[in-house]
Amino acid sequence: MMAQGITKEKVHKFFFGSKEKQGFLKQLVIYALLIAIGFVYLYPVFYMFSTSFMNQADLLDASVKWIPSTLYLDNYIDAAKSMDFWASLLKGFVIAGVPTILSVVTCMITGYGFATFEFKGKKLMMALLIFSYILPSQVTMIPTYVLYSNMRLTGTIWAFVLPAAVANGLNAPIFILIFYQFFKQVPKVLIEAAQIDGAGYWKSFFRIAIPSAGPAILTVFLFCFVWYWNESYLTELYVKGIANSNSFWNNLVIQLKDFDSSFSTRATTGGTATSLNESVRMAATSITILPLLIMYFFMQRHFVESIDRTGITGE
Repeated sequence: MMAQGITKEKVHKFFFGSKEKQGFLKQLVIYALLIAIGFVYLYPVFYMFSTSFMNQADLLDASVKWIPSTLYLDNYIDAAKSMDFWASLLKGFVIAGVPTILSVVTCMITGYGFATFEFKGKKLMMALLIFSYILPSQVTMIPTYVLYSNMRLTGTIWAFVLPAAVANGLNAPIFILIFYQFFKQVPKVLIEAAQIDGAGYWKSFFRIAIPSAGPAILTVFLFCFVWYWNESYLTELYVKGIANSNSFWNNLVIQLKDFDSSFSTRATTGGTATSLNESVRMAATSITILPLLIMYFFMQRHFVESIDRTGITGE
C-alpha cells in the first residue's frame, strides 16, 4: 500500500508538478503554444527566403515546395542592382540612425525630468503625453505635412531630425515613458548624496542616471531604429516628398515599394538576367529586412535582458 501510494504521488508530481517544479502537462502546453506562435511568425520568413532562391523553373514546378533545386543567386543580384542597394542602405542608416540617436538623448532627458522633479502642471503634462501616444497618427498627418511644407522641411531629412531633436520624434511618448519608468526605480538617495557632495543636476544626470540606464537606452534605441527603418509612408511623405519623384532620400524601404517599376525599367535596358517574378520580389524583400535581422542576431541577448529590466512588459 505504501509503495502504491508513493507511486501515485510521483506520477501526480510528474504530470501536474509541485511548488518547486512545473509538471509535464504544464510544460507540454507551454511549449506547444510557443511552437505554434513561433510557427505563425516564422513561416512567412522561411517562405520568403526559400522562394527567393528559386529560379523560374522551380516556380512553375508543382513538386518544388520549400527546397529549391539550386541556389539561384541571380535573384539577389538583380534585386540589389534594381534597388541601388549600397547607396539605399547607407541612406537608410542615415534616415533611421540620426533621428534615433537624437530621440534617445532627448527622450532620456525628458523622462529623467518627469521622474526626478516635481513641478506645477506635471500631471497634466503626463496626461497630454499619454494622450498624444494614443491619438491616431492619421489625425495629425495632414496638419503636420502642412507645417513641414511651410517650414520647407519636406523632401529633406530635417523632417525627421528636428522633431527628434525636441523629443517629438516617431513614437517618442512611449520612449519617454520607458525612461520615466526606469528612472523612477533609481534610488533617490544616490542623487541626494551626489548633490550633498556638490554635484549639480546635470552632473548627477551624467554620473548616476546615465550609467544605470544602459538597459533602457538599448531598448529605446532598438525600438526606435526599427520603427524609423520600417516607416515607409511617413518617410515617403515627409523625407522623400510626395511631389519629388527623383528625391535623393530613397532608402531600401522606399525602393522596395517602387520595386516593380524600377525593375521593369531596368529590364527594358537589358540590365537584368531574370524576368520579374515572385522569387525576385522575395529576394528584394529579404535584402530589405536583412540589416535588421543581423542587428537583432548580435544584440538579442542584451535586448531581452533590457526589456526585462526596464519593466516594459508591465511586471
